[in-house]
Amino acid sequence: MKRSFWYGIAILLLLAAPAHAQTLTGTWQGVETDTREDGENWPAVLRLQKSQTQGLFGVLYQEVGGTPGLSVTFQMRGNQTGPEIRLEHQRKLTETGQTQTSYWCDGAMTLTYDAALEKLTGRATYRPVFDCDHGTFTFYRIKLKSPSTVKARITNTHRVTGRNVLWYADAALKQPIAAGNTYRATLSKTTTFYLTQNYYPTSESPVVPITIQVMGTAPRRPASVPPISARKPAPTPPAQPNNARRPPAFIVAPTPVVLPTVLFGLGTAELLPAGIPALSRLAAELLARPLLRVRVAGHTDKVGESDKNQVLSEQRAQAVKAYLMKAGIAPERISTVGYGDSRPLHSSPDARNRRVEVQGVP
Repeated sequence: MKRSFWYGIAILLLLAAPAHAQTLTGTWQGVETDTREDGENWPAVLRLQKSQTQGLFGVLYQEVGGTPGLSVTFQMRGNQTGPEIRLEHQRKLTETGQTQTSYWCDGAMTLTYDAALEKLTGRATYRPVFDCDHGTFTFYRIKLKSPSTVKARITNTHRVTGRNVLWYADAALKQPIAAGNTYRATLSKTTTFYLTQNYYPTSESPVVPITIQVMGTAPRRPASVPPISARKPAPTPPAQPNNARRPPAFIVAPTPVVLPTVLFGLGTAELLPAGIPALSRLAAELLARPLLRVRVAGHTDKVGESDKNQVLSEQRAQAVKAYLMKAGIAPERISTVGYGDSRPLHSSPDARNRRVEVQGVP
């Protein structure tokens, strides 16, 4: 959806039902253009999930190109027929930069799914308010297309979809490692990469974790052994500094601590693989501190209905408790609470609001 020069821009978001065994739920990043306004663009992020009925719903975030202070978020609903999806704008969730002479167009959108490219393309038809008429959308989604499990110490090419993809080694995006749709690497352990699309990026552009499971160990080539006469006594290794032997800092504190990698998919309480290392470390801490008790708090973003978000936040806290119990932590040492969408840390929609926090309790 677009915002006209002095009236509006529309936003879109929603959809998803499996097309040819494909699910369109998740986050799509792209842009809206209009042939009547050459050079103008409206970057967009579309987040989709399945409805409890037969349809789809989600949110669409959009900015005015070059002016991120002008933005809007709409809740969307729709249905899928084969590879085609029709979405309709519902209520406006947020708007920034609003003036008395601005207006965001709304109406309906029809998109077609390309499974090979993980691409959505289509056209929006807006209600004829002021100069609102039509807009053209293009979205891409990051999705792993190469095997998600590889053998240890074997060089593999990891391939994903998306446009102008950037690869990072950390969720904070401080360690760039590659650019493009492929990355060749030799892994010795299960590794999570963090990917973004530099295709019309916005302040709401998602960071997509891609986890590659590493199985087994590859045989190593034996080193050649020199003759005895040529051998030298092995040097004594230098003593390691004391700080190298210290255990990692504790996670749990008397105040709530966010576990930044322990996140959830839109509308689900299923733990994402990227959060497992942090939960394993938390379990190890609880095993090492047998008198420690914790409270796990679940949170959601503001997408959807508040009462359903409250239930979902409680389920997310319970999912973390279930993981800790499987790791050997007694259930009476773990209490849970859900805060729904009442305590966002970032402007919605933002995946980082779908989080858990832990806190030590007496």
